Amino acid sequence: MLAGRTDPFDTAGIRRRVLAAWSDSPARFREDANAEEDLVRGGYRDRLLVELAQNAADAAARAGVPGRLRLELAAVGSEGAGGEVLHAANTGAPLDAAGVAGLATLRASAKRDQRQTVGRFGVGFAAVLAVSDEPAVHSQHGGVRFSAARTRAEVADVAALAGELARREGAVPVLRLPWPDGGPPRDGYATEVVLPLRAGSRAAVRAALGALDAGLLLALPGLAEVEVVVDGVVRTLSCTRTPPLARLRDGDATTTWRLGQRSGELPAGLLADRPVEERARRGYTVTWAVPLDDDGRPEPLPGRQVVHAPTPSDEPLSLPVRLVAPFPLGPDRRHVAPGPVTDALVAVAAEGYADLLAALSPDPAVLGLVPRIGLAAAELDAALGSAVLDRLRATAWLPAADGTRQQPDRAAVLDGGPDELVDVLTDVVPGLLPAGWARRDGAPALAALGVRRVGTAQVVEAVTAVARPPDWWARLYTALASADREELGALPVPLADGRTAPGPAGVLLPEPDLPVGRLGSLALRIAAPDAVAPPAARRLLERLGARPATAAAVLADPAVRAAVEESVDAVDEDLGETDPADLADAVLALVAAAGTAPGELPWLAELALPDDGGAWAPAGELLLPGAPLAAVLEDGALGVLDPGFAADHDPAALRAVGVLGTFALVRAEDPADLDVDAAEDWADAVLDRLPADAPPPAWPPLTAVRDLDLVADWDGALPLLAAAPEEAWADVVLDGVAVPGHLRWWLSTRPVLGGRRPDRLRAPDGRELDGLYDPAHAPPEVLARLRPPATVDDVLADPDAAADLLDRLGDPARTAPAAVLRTVYARLAAALDGIDVDPPARVRVAPDRVADPAREPVAVLDAPWLQPLADGALVPAGGAPGPVADLLDLPLLSERVQAAVTSTPVRRGPWAAVPGAGLAAARLGLPVLPGEVAVHGPLLAAGRPVAWWPGEGVDHVDGTPAALGRALAWRAGAWPLRQALAEAFAEPARSADLAAEDSVT
Repeated sequence: MLAGRTDPFDTAGIRRRVLAAWSDSPARFREDANAEEDLVRGGYRDRLLVELAQNAADAAARAGVPGRLRLELAAVGSEGAGGEVLHAANTGAPLDAAGVAGLATLRASAKRDQRQTVGRFGVGFAAVLAVSDEPAVHSQHGGVRFSAARTRAEVADVAALAGELARREGAVPVLRLPWPDGGPPRDGYATEVVLPLRAGSRAAVRAALGALDAGLLLALPGLAEVEVVVDGVVRTLSCTRTPPLARLRDGDATTTWRLGQRSGELPAGLLADRPVEERARRGYTVTWAVPLDDDGRPEPLPGRQVVHAPTPSDEPLSLPVRLVAPFPLGPDRRHVAPGPVTDALVAVAAEGYADLLAALSPDPAVLGLVPRIGLAAAELDAALGSAVLDRLRATAWLPAADGTRQQPDRAAVLDGGPDELVDVLTDVVPGLLPAGWARRDGAPALAALGVRRVGTAQVVEAVTAVARPPDWWARLYTALASADREELGALPVPLADGRTAPGPAGVLLPEPDLPVGRLGSLALRIAAPDAVAPPAARRLLERLGARPATAAAVLADPAVRAAVEESVDAVDEDLGETDPADLADAVLALVAAAGTAPGELPWLAELALPDDGGAWAPAGELLLPGAPLAAVLEDGALGVLDPGFAADHDPAALRAVGVLGTFALVRAEDPADLDVDAAEDWADAVLDRLPADAPPPAWPPLTAVRDLDLVADWDGALPLLAAAPEEAWADVVLDGVAVPGHLRWWLSTRPVLGGRRPDRLRAPDGRELDGLYDPAHAPPEVLARLRPPATVDDVLADPDAAADLLDRLGDPARTAPAAVLRTVYARLAAALDGIDVDPPARVRVAPDRVADPAREPVAVLDAPWLQPLADGALVPAGGAPGPVADLLDLPLLSERVQAAVTSTPVRRGPWAAVPGAGLAAARLGLPVLPGEVAVHGPLLAAGRPVAWWPGEGVDHVDGTPAALGRALAWRAGAWPLRQALAEAFAEPARSADLAAEDSVT
C-alpha cells in the first residue's frame, strides 16, 4: 500500500517549515518547548490511556464504526536487557495528512469541525511523552515517528538554537518534528500507536493498565471495546448500550448502569467569551450514569468522584455517580473553566439528574444519590449539588406509597414504625413514601429535600377524623404496637355502636363471650370487635387504658349497674331514653354470657322486667311462670313474669337477675346489709353466743334466704328450702365459734314444723333429751337441715334455748333422765352465766319429780355428809353448788343445816393404819394416806346418826367401808373415787387381787 511512497504525509515538509520558523525566531522554539513541557508535566501528565482511548473513540466516530482499542504491553530485546513497548491499536478512520499535521501542531486539532469527536484541543497526544521519547503512529496509509534524539540532533544543527538547546540541557519539543515510519498497524485495526517505554515509566504503565476501568467507556460512546494485554493475559473491557442502560463488562464481570442523558445546542451568545475554535462546538450531551445491582437498584459509587469533561478531570464531584459533560476546560486541561457555558451545562445536568432519579427503580437506595448539604469539595461541585438539589425539590419524582410521584415538599415519611404502618396510612397521609424510605440512613437526604417527617402524634392527628372499617383500625393498632404510649392518648377507637371514642382510656375491649350486638341500649364504649381482634391490637389498647371486656367485666361497669338500678324509675317516670325491653334484653344477654349465678350480683334484681299484667317490676319481685315457690307463698305476695318474655329468654339468666323459681339467696358482708326478715335479731342472737368480754367480731361473708316471711305453706316450703345451696345452711364462724346462719336460726325459732319451733323439739334419735322435748317429725332431708337439738350441749349452745330448758326442767309433766339431771343445772349455770334469767318457779329434784320452793324447803346439795340431816328436797349440784344455787335462787344445804359431831369415838388412829389403806393410797396416787380417822359407834351429829363427817385434822366415820371411802375421798379431793376407796376398805384381804385389776387398762 505504501509502495513508492516513502513519506506519504510529507513529514519532511513539516520539519522544514518548523525548523525554519525556529531558526527565524528562536523564541518560537522556546515557546513550543515550554508549551509541550507544560502539557506533559501538567494537564496530560497521567492521561496516557485516557487519551489513547479518546483518540480511538474519535477515529471510530469519524468512520462510523464501533470502536475497538487494543492496549498491549510487550517486551522487546533479550530477557533482562530489553525494554517494553506499549501498543495501542484502534479501529476507525486511519491516520491521514491532516491528522499528522494535527499531531505535530500544538493547539491546532484536526478534529475542529468534527462535532461527534471527543478531542477538541489538539494537544492530547502529548500525553505519550510522559512515558516514551520515541512515539510512533502506524496506519493504513503510512506512519510517522517522533523522536527526542533526532529532534535534538536537528536543533543542534541550527546555530541560532544552539545556545537555547544548551540552556535547556537538551530538552526539545518532541512532537513538532515527525519522520516517516513504515509498518502497517496490527491486523484488524486502522491505526496503531507504538510507545517504547522510558525505563522509569514501565511500572506506572503496568499499574495504569491494571487499573483501567470499564467505566471510561461511558465517556467515550464511540468506543465499544478495549482489550488490555499484559504478559500475554487478555482482559476485555466492553460497553453495550441499550438506552437507557449500558452494560459494562470487565472480563467475566458485568455491571449494568442506568444512563440519564440530555442533548442540545447552546445559544451562540453563551460561547462569546470562549476561544474562537470552541465557539462552533455548541452541541452538547450531558450524561449521568449510576450502576445498578441485580435487582435494578442503584448502587452509589464509593469514594469521591470527578467530573468527566468528557474524560476525567480534576474537578471533584461529591455526587456518587458518573457525570460526563462537555464542560469548557481551563488552560491546564484539568479544571473546568467558570462562565456562562459552565453555568448552562450545570442547569442541564441538574435537569438530567432529576430525570435519572425519577426513572430509577422506586427503591430507597435512590436516596443515596441525593446531594448532601455542605459536602461540596469545589466551586463546580457546589454549583452542581445546589442545582441538582433545587431541581429535585421542584420535581415530582419521589414514589409515594399510593403509586403516584410526589415533589419532596408534598411528600412525607413516617418517623418510626413498622412497614405495615405505611400500608395502613397510605390513603390517610398525603404523599406518604413507602416504608423503606424512612430508614435512618436516608434521613439526611430527606432533610435536604425538605420531605416532612410524620411522627406518632401526627399519625394520631391524621386518623382522628377518618372513617374506616374496623379491620383497618385493627391493622393500624397492630402497626402502632411498639409506639410511645405518651403520643397515643388521643388515638381514636371505633365503637361497636358506630360511634368513635376519642381515646382508648376506658374503652371496653370485647372478649369472645361478649354479646356485643345486643348491648346497644347500654350506650357503653365497647370497641368494635373486628378492630381489636388481633392480639397486638388488644395489647396496645390495654396499654393505653382500655379494659378487657368479658361479659362479667361489662356487668361490673358502673354505667350498667346504674342503668339497671334506675330502670324501674325510668319506666315509671316515662323518661323514654331507653326502651326497657332493649335494656332487659342487653342485661340478660350479659348475664347469660357471664354465667352469673343467682344472687351473685344482688343489684340485678332491680332490673325492670314485664309482669303478666303488662306492667314493669323489679326482677327480684317477680316469679317465673309455674315456679314452685308461687305455690307456697301468700297470694299476691310477688308478681309473675310475663310468660312470653320468659319464653324468649334463658331461664338461668332470668334466675340470675333475681326472677324467682324457688327461694332466693341474699348475700352481704355485714348483718346490717342483709335485706331479709329479722336480720338484726339474728345478729343479736349470734352475739349472745360469744363470750361476754369478746371484742366486736369480724363478720365473714354472709348468706341468707329472702321472703321467708311471705310463706303460707311451710309443709311445701321446707322441702324447697332443704334443696337450697349449702352456703344458705352453713354455720357462721365468729372468732372460732360456729353459730347457725340466718336461715337455720330463722326457721328454728319459727313454728314451721306442724306449728312448733324446731328448737323446741328434739331430734328423733336425741335420747338424752327424752322426756324433756318432744321429737320432731319431718322428712329426713328437712330435719338434716334444721338440726333440732339432740343433746343437752345442743340446747345449751343457744342462751335462749338454755333458758327454755331451765323452765322445762321445772315442768311436772315432763321427766328427765337421771344421767342428765345429775349435771344439767350446773351446765345451765355455766351456759347462762352473765345472762339475766329469772329463777324457775319449780325445780327438778328427781327424774320424775319437781319441787316448788315456795311450798316446801328445797336446797342445793353442797355438803354430802349433811344429806341425812336435810329436812326437804335436794337439787343435784353437778359439782357447782354455788352457781346452781345462784341460778335457782335457792340456799345451799350447808346454809340450812348447822350441826357438829356429838358422839365420842371408840378409837382413833392414822388413816395409814386402817386395813386396806395401802390400796386406797395407791388408787389416790399417794405414797401414804395423810391425817387421822376416828371411829364412832354410832356417829352422831346434833344427836342424829350420820355415816361420816369431815374434820380439819381428824375425819369421823361410823366404821363402815362406805363411810371410810366417802370421808377419805372428800379429804383427798377425789370425790368420784369414793366407791373405789370403799372397796379397798371393805376387802383389805383382797388388796393384791384388786391392785392387779387396777393394772388392767
